[in-house]
Amino acid sequence: MAIYSKEEARKIMEKALSFSKSDACEVNLTGSESGNIRYARNSVSTAGHRSNQTLVAQANFGKKSGTATIDEFDDASLEKVVRRAEELAQLSPENPEFMEPMEPQEYLESKTFIEGTANIKPEDRTQIAADSIEPARAKDVTAAGFLNDSNDFSAMMNSKGLFAYNRSTNIDFTVTMRTNDGTGSGWATREANDIAKLGAGEASKRAIDKAVMSREAKAIEPGKYTVILEPAASAQLLGNMFGSFNARRADEGRSFMSKEGGATKLGEKIVDERVNLWSDPQHPDVPSATWSGNGLPRKKMNWLEGGVVKNLFYSRFWAKEKGVEPVPFPSNSIMDGGDTSLEDMIKSTKRGILVTRLWYIRTVDPQTLLYTGLTRDGTFFIEDGKIKHPVKNFRFNESPIIMLNNLESLGKQERVNGRLIPYMKVRDFTFTSLSDAV
Repeated sequence: MAIYSKEEARKIMEKALSFSKSDACEVNLTGSESGNIRYARNSVSTAGHRSNQTLVAQANFGKKSGTATIDEFDDASLEKVVRRAEELAQLSPENPEFMEPMEPQEYLESKTFIEGTANIKPEDRTQIAADSIEPARAKDVTAAGFLNDSNDFSAMMNSKGLFAYNRSTNIDFTVTMRTNDGTGSGWATREANDIAKLGAGEASKRAIDKAVMSREAKAIEPGKYTVILEPAASAQLLGNMFGSFNARRADEGRSFMSKEGGATKLGEKIVDERVNLWSDPQHPDVPSATWSGNGLPRKKMNWLEGGVVKNLFYSRFWAKEKGVEPVPFPSNSIMDGGDTSLEDMIKSTKRGILVTRLWYIRTVDPQTLLYTGLTRDGTFFIEDGKIKHPVKNFRFNESPIIMLNNLESLGKQERVNGRLIPYMKVRDFTFTSLSDAV
C-alpha cells in the first residue's frame, strides 16, 4: 500500500525518529499510486499502474549531514535507515549553510485531493483514449497521446516536533494529431487535480482542428510580427522568468533582477502595468501543497503587481543572512487575464502570427532573460483580421520581459503545467529563421 493516511504516516515517522541518536533528524515519507495509457497510430500501445513509497532520513551532527533512503517500514528497516544516515553524516564535511530543523509550523488547509481522480479506473482511461482516437480516424488524422493520473501523499517530521502532511491528485493529458498525408500537425494538453475539469475530449478536438488547418504550410519571411500566443506557447517562457525572482541570485548579481552595486529590481516596474503575477496554494483551479519541501508554510503572494516587482523568494539560509523572513518558492503561478476573446484578437490583427506552442526552449542570455526555441504543431498567418493560411515553423529569439512590455491584449486563462496563463496578443515578437519541420 503506497498511500498512508495522516495518522498512519505520523506513526511510521515517529517510530523512525525514535531510533535517532543524532543531534537532529528529519524524516520525509512519500507515496504514489498512478496509472497511465499511451496510444499511437490510432491504437493503444501500452497501459500500466505504478505503486511507489519511499522514506528518506536525514541525520545531522552539528553542521554535518547524511541522508539514506528505504522503501520498507518495519521497525528493523526504519532503524537501519536512520543508522545509515547517521553513519554518512559522520563521514561528511561540514555544510557552512546548514540550517537547524524548524519548530512546528501552522499550515493552510490543502485543497489538492479530489476523490474522483483518486478513483479513476482503467475503463476511464480507455474511454479517454477512445474519445481521442475515434474522432481522429473520422477526419483522416492519426492520434498519439498519453494520459497519466496520480494519487499521492507527502509528509515530513523532524526531531523538533514539526509535522506536515499533504494528499494530492493530478491527471495529465497530452495529444498530438498528424494528418495522414504528413503535412499537418496539431497538439493540445490538459491537466487538473479534478478529473471532472480535465476536458480531454475538447483538447483532442482542438488538436484535430489544428492538424487539418495546418496542412501544406507556406513559408513566409522571418522578422518581427504581432503574435497571438496561446497559453501553452508562453507558459515555459513565463516559468523561466519566474526563476529570476530568486533573491540570492539577484543579490549576488547573477540574474535579471540584479542591479549594479548589489541592488535588485524589487519595487521597480519591469513590464506592462496590466501584468499581475501571483501564487496561491489554495486557488481552486491550480491548488498546491501549503508547505514547501523544507517545511516552510506557503501562502498567497504577489510577485508582479501592476508590472512592479513586489516580492522575491528567500531560502532559509539567505533570509537569515539578510535579516528577513524566508519566502519559499511557490508551487503554482497565476497571471491575470483579460476579457479579449481569441476571435477578437484575430479580428483586430492586420498582419500577424497565431502560435499554438513553443518548444525546445534554451537560454541565450540569462542576464536579459533572452531565450530561443521553435514554434510547433499549428502556426498560422493572420491577415486583415482572418487566419489566412498555415505557415512553416519559425525559430524565435525573445525575452519574456520584452514580450510583457509589448502587450496589446489579454484573454482568458488556461491551466498549463500547474500555472494559469492567459491568451496574449504581443507586438514585435522576433522570429529569426524558418524550420521545415511539421
